[in-house]
Amino acid sequence: MGIQPPVARKKIERMRRTLAHQEGDRVPVGEFYWTLFLEQCKAKWGTDFDPYRYFDLDYVVITPNMDPRIQPFEIVREDGDEIVVKTGFGATIRRSGKKPMPHFEAFSITRPEQMAEFIFDDPADSRRFYGAGDDQLNGVGDALGRNIPAWEERVKGYADDFAVFGSVCEPFEYLWRCIGSENALYWMATDHEALAAFIDRIGEFMLRHAQAQIDAGKGRLCGMYLWGDVAYVNGMLFGAARWRELFKPHVKALIDLFHRHGLMVIYHGCGNATDIFEDFVDMGLDAYNPLEAKAGLDVVKLKERYAGKLAFCGNIDVRVLESGDPEAIQREVRYKLRAARGGGWIFQSDHSVSGGVTPESYALAIETLREFGNYPLQLG
Repeated sequence: MGIQPPVARKKIERMRRTLAHQEGDRVPVGEFYWTLFLEQCKAKWGTDFDPYRYFDLDYVVITPNMDPRIQPFEIVREDGDEIVVKTGFGATIRRSGKKPMPHFEAFSITRPEQMAEFIFDDPADSRRFYGAGDDQLNGVGDALGRNIPAWEERVKGYADDFAVFGSVCEPFEYLWRCIGSENALYWMATDHEALAAFIDRIGEFMLRHAQAQIDAGKGRLCGMYLWGDVAYVNGMLFGAARWRELFKPHVKALIDLFHRHGLMVIYHGCGNATDIFEDFVDMGLDAYNPLEAKAGLDVVKLKERYAGKLAFCGNIDVRVLESGDPEAIQREVRYKLRAARGGGWIFQSDHSVSGGVTPESYALAIETLREFGNYPLQLG
C-alpha cells in the first residue's frame, strides 16, 4: 500500500476493521447502481451527480479491460433503440432500449475443440489499464457504454477520497462469457477434459491480469473484487464438488495473491451459493457479496453462523427499496444492521440499486444507516 490521503485512509481503515470482524467508528457502505437510477438522480440533483460522493460511500470498485481480445466493439446491426455488438470476448450481444439486461445471441466458440484454439491477448497489455476504449464488462450492462475512460484515469479520480478496489473474474464468470452458460454446463459432463484445460488457461490469464492490475495500481488499491456468479436463486448452477474440482484452485490462487499484497478480497456471487461458503472460509476470503434476499439469504442469520470467519457485504432487499414505503425501508435497514454487531458487515443492496428505486427511497435508506449505523450500535 502507498501513502493514502487522509480521507481515503480513514475509509480504508473502516473497511479493514469491518472485514477483520471489529467495530470501527461506523458501518461502512458501498454500492452498485443501474443507469436508470443514476439518470433519475441527475434529474433531481444535477448532471454532475456522483453517487459515491453524494452519499459519502466508503469504497468503489473500478474494473479494467478484461476482454480476451482488446478491440473496439463491432456493430453487427442497429435498429432504433436496439443495437447488436460483437465484443472482445467474441460474444454477440443485443441491447434493447431501457431493458435492464442484455441478451447474448451468440458466441465465437460453438464446439468443444475450439476452446484450445481460442486466442487471448496479453493479460498485462498496458492498454487494459492506460487506454480508453470498449470492453464488455464495463460497456455492456443495463446500458451500452462506448470508449470507457482508462482504468488509470478512473482510479486517479477516486483514490484520494475512497477505498479503491480493483477487480477480476473467477474462471466460471469468465468461461460463460466465452462459450455461453449452456455450453459451460453441458460440456462439464460431455467434454470434461477439454473444458478443464480451457478453465486452467482462463485461471492463468486471470492470475497474470490480477498481478498486472496490482502493479498498475501503484499502491492505490486496497482491495480486489472477485466476480463469480456460480449460483441462482435455488442454489448452485452445478454441483459444489464440481466447483471444488475445476474452479476452487484458481479462486484460492487469486485470494492468496491478493493477500500477499495486503489487499482485502470480496467475492461477488449472485444467487444462493451457501453450499460453498465453508470453502470460502477455508480459503481465507474476507467477505461475500451481494447476498440476494430473493434467494432466501438473511445476513443476520448468516452472521450468527459465520461470525469471525467470513464477513458479508449486502443483503439490503432492493424490493423493499423499490416499494417506496418509508417504514418498510427503515425497518429493513435497522434489522440488517444487527449483522454489524462486532463488525463483519458492509451496508449494501442485495445486488445493485435498480431503476425502480427512487432517489428519495435510497436517500432514506442511507439516512437511516447514518442515524443508527454508528458504533456502539443502538438498535433497540
